[in-house]
Amino acid sequence: MSSFKGSTLMITGGTGSFGNTVLKHFLDSDIGEIRIFSRDEKKQDDMRHELQAKHPETAGKVKFFVGDVRDPQSIADAMPGVDYIFHAAALKQVPSCEFFPMQAVKTNVEGTDNLLHAAINEGVKRVVCLSTDKAAYPINAMGISKAMMEHVIYANARVAAERGGTVICCTRYGNVMCSRGSVIPLFIDQIKSGNPITITNPAMTRFLMNLDEAVDLVKFAFENANPGDLFIQKADASTIGDLAKAVQKLFGDTGTNIIGTRHGEKLYETLMTREEKLRAEDMGDYFRVAADSRDLNYDKFVVDGQVQTESDEAYTSHNTRLLDVDGTVAKILTTDYVKEQLENK
Repeated sequence: MSSFKGSTLMITGGTGSFGNTVLKHFLDSDIGEIRIFSRDEKKQDDMRHELQAKHPETAGKVKFFVGDVRDPQSIADAMPGVDYIFHAAALKQVPSCEFFPMQAVKTNVEGTDNLLHAAINEGVKRVVCLSTDKAAYPINAMGISKAMMEHVIYANARVAAERGGTVICCTRYGNVMCSRGSVIPLFIDQIKSGNPITITNPAMTRFLMNLDEAVDLVKFAFENANPGDLFIQKADASTIGDLAKAVQKLFGDTGTNIIGTRHGEKLYETLMTREEKLRAEDMGDYFRVAADSRDLNYDKFVVDGQVQTESDEAYTSHNTRLLDVDGTVAKILTTDYVKEQLENK
């Protein structure tokens, strides 16, 4: 018997890479119903037909709702009876958010606020929101919108906790290999087309995790969250140069072409800031960053002060365990996408 037995789970942005992996984890479990909430009717139709073809016995427990987190009414229409929510709907592409920042605000910030208000009003038990390493010390529009999203999450979590209702928490993780926007499928396509791999900056470092690990992080947060908690998975990283070599080791060497960084890209990623690390709890494979419990009564802080406000260093893709080429090969081989591409090589 699991925590989800007989319950209803809603996944926003449910037709994306994360939603598909959640279905793989939960479809044959004792969960009662899974609601896929997204704005792309074509992806929903594709997912529906694939489920009916491959999982005819359990496909009926998946229900589809066309809507947009920007539209509060469409969320409210999908919410009755929902016990738990995994909130994955977002604009995630760094360059497109850089050119259209208000679109990122409308989906990532306002959309999250819409969702959380609906969840609180409907009495949803728990909401786990998905954020990104780009929200820590953000330098691009996508990261800034996600950082604001996190603050919206914590503000709503505080309100919900005061009412004794919905538990709202957040997860933050780095690049999910082979998800939408990942560079690995691009590298593979370039090699299969006989073209050189395009590398922005070989010295860049990026966290590496697979979709199953992303779902495990969300499940861990679901099981262990207090209101306003932020959960971070400890993750390996590699340089972009070594990642390219790892892909070439598996699919062939067609050469490389250094093209320079794209709009808004960082040299390395930060999963936990110095300020957050100060109040973080090491939980083995994960960090829990407790919510900042201070309120707007700042007089006591002016009088008493707070001597230590940050730790010595942040947790970044530069100071985590850095994989070499062989280690990166082993890591990317944990993804279904790479395995399938090798079979069709």
